[in-house]
Amino acid sequence: MKLFIDTANLDEIVKTDNMGIICGVTTNPTLLSREGHNPREMAAKIADRVDGPVSYEAVLLDAEGMVKEGKEIAAMAPNMVVKVPMTTEGLKAIKRLAELGIKTNATLIFNENQALLAARAGATYVSIFIGRLVDRGVDAIGITRNIRMIFDTNDMDTEIIAASIRNTEQVTQCAIAGAHIATVPYRVLMEMVEHPLTTAGIEKFMEDWKKVSDK
Repeated sequence: MKLFIDTANLDEIVKTDNMGIICGVTTNPTLLSREGHNPREMAAKIADRVDGPVSYEAVLLDAEGMVKEGKEIAAMAPNMVVKVPMTTEGLKAIKRLAELGIKTNATLIFNENQALLAARAGATYVSIFIGRLVDRGVDAIGITRNIRMIFDTNDMDTEIIAASIRNTEQVTQCAIAGAHIATVPYRVLMEMVEHPLTTAGIEKFMEDWKKVSDK
């Protein structure tokens, strides 16, 4: 499973990219607004910094508007991906953008049927919101597993992005369920690095090395 970072903070992107653990970036209007910069200028900087796909959200709600926005977003950089909401208008936009060769990320997916429709419309990615489903007591991992089975059975090229990740356990479960990608906040990525036994082991190694090197 590939890992994207879910952020618009350039420092977080640089740190994780330097570690070699991320393959792309997802953003949304909320994340971009937190940074206090022009959203499109910020997205262009992010796209210039990473080699992988960078998802940027279309904010108009009609198909015509989303297609117009999508063309503008795609023109920002060759690795830009247009995030489109899972609506009837969104499906129309995905179809038209796919016909233009523009990559799309169907967002706000919450069940198997939505994922199937978005894939049939031509979405490059479908983003299932794991954390929001779990908050409502829904088996998000089971839905992810079902979507992967549907895509594999029907030879669909659309990739599943596990989004709205809250903790490291959800990353693990999404990987087991067959998500192609998990887009993960910086905090959770850093928590994935750490384990108390690793810290204790390093401390013990250093303690033993000090005993030998001091002789």
